[in-house]
Amino acid sequence: MNVLKRCIYGFSLLSLAFLTVQCKGNHKDEKQENTTQKTDSVSIEKKEYGTTPAGQKVAIYTLKNQKGMEVNIMTYGGIITSLKVPNKDGVSEEVVIGFNNLEQYTKDNPYFGALIGRYGNRIAKGKFILDGKEYQLATNNGKNALHGGPEGFHRRVWTAEEAKGGDVATLKLKYVSKDMEEGYPGNLTVFVTYTLNNDNSLDVIYEATTDKKTIVNLTQHSYFNLSGDFTKPILDDEIVIDADKLVPVDADLIPTGKLTDVTNTPFDFRKSKLIGKDIEAKDDQIKKGLGYDHCWVLNNQDMGERFAASAYNAASGRLLEVYTDQPGIQFYSGNFLDGTLPMRNGGTYAHRTGLCLETQHYPDSPNQKDFPSTVLSPGENYKTKTSFKFSVKK
Repeated sequence: MNVLKRCIYGFSLLSLAFLTVQCKGNHKDEKQENTTQKTDSVSIEKKEYGTTPAGQKVAIYTLKNQKGMEVNIMTYGGIITSLKVPNKDGVSEEVVIGFNNLEQYTKDNPYFGALIGRYGNRIAKGKFILDGKEYQLATNNGKNALHGGPEGFHRRVWTAEEAKGGDVATLKLKYVSKDMEEGYPGNLTVFVTYTLNNDNSLDVIYEATTDKKTIVNLTQHSYFNLSGDFTKPILDDEIVIDADKLVPVDADLIPTGKLTDVTNTPFDFRKSKLIGKDIEAKDDQIKKGLGYDHCWVLNNQDMGERFAASAYNAASGRLLEVYTDQPGIQFYSGNFLDGTLPMRNGGTYAHRTGLCLETQHYPDSPNQKDFPSTVLSPGENYKTKTSFKFSVKK
C-alpha cells in the first residue's frame, strides 16, 4: 500500500489536521513504524525449578533463537542444564551432559554445566601466599583445592536478571562471595552474563570486584557431545587448539612450573586431529591425566579475544568454535566419567562421553611466579569473555 492510499485509509479514523501532519511526515514515520513492528528473533522464559536442601528456591531460564538453538540455565550454580543446536540436517539435539532434576545436581557430580569459582582448576595443597600472608583453602581433590572448593560457585544460588531485544537474549547472574568463603580473602561481587545470539553463538562474560586483595579465575564447565547421542564417546570428534605450548603436570595434576612445546607430542592439536588418535599414547603426561586433562598455553595472548579451539563431529556435522581473551584452555576428555551417573533418558554417562573446553588462567598460578597473575585488588575490575559458536559443516 503506497503512502497516499494509507493516508486515505486512515481518514475515517483521524481528523483532517492529523492526517495532513502524518502525510507530510510519511517518510520518517514509515521508518519508525517498521522499527516498532520488528519482531524479536530470540525469546527468554522463566520457570521455577525446585528448592535446594537448604531451602533456597531455584529458577531455570530458557533462551531460544530462530536458528534452532536453545539453552537452559538455572540459578543454582549458574548451570547450563541443556543446550540444543541443529545438526547438518537441521535437527536440533542436545549437546551437553546434564541431569533431569535439581536434586541430582545438588549431589556430588563432576561440575556438569557449572560456573566455576573462585578459582578454576587446581591449587597445590590448597595454599597460596598473598602479600606475605598464607591462606589455607578448603581442599576437595586429595590434598589440593579444585574449582573453588567443595562449596564453590557451582553450589551457590545466584540472583538473575533477564533481558531480550532484537537478536539477543541475555541472562545476568550475580553472586556475592563473602570474605574467607572457602578460605578466599575479600568480599567478591561476581556477575556472569550469558548472551544467546541469533547466529547460534553463546557469549559468557565474567566480571568481578573485591574489597580486599584476592585471587580470581572463573570459567564454565559444560561437557559437550556434539554427536547428540550420549551413548557414543567423543573419541571420533576432531579437535583444534591454537597453542604451541602445554602446561605439564605432576602426578597430582599440579603444574611443574615449566611450559613445554607440543611439537611431536600427543598434545599437538594445531591441526585438526581425532581425539582418539593419541589418547592412549605411551606418554608420561597422558598417563598422569588418564588421557587429556591439561591446560594449553594459547597463542596470541596480546590480541585479546581470538580463536582458541574447536571441536567437530563429522557424523552430525556440528562444529563448535571457542573464542576467548584468556591465556589458557583446559581440554578435558571425560576420563573420570565411569558409568555411575544417570543420563536424562535412561542409562548412564560412560567413560569419555563428554569433553570440556574450559577457558581460564593456568592451574596453580598463585604459586607459580612465572605464570600470568590471577590477583585482583580493590579498585580493579576483573572482566573476561568467552564465546561458544556453533555451526554445521556438510
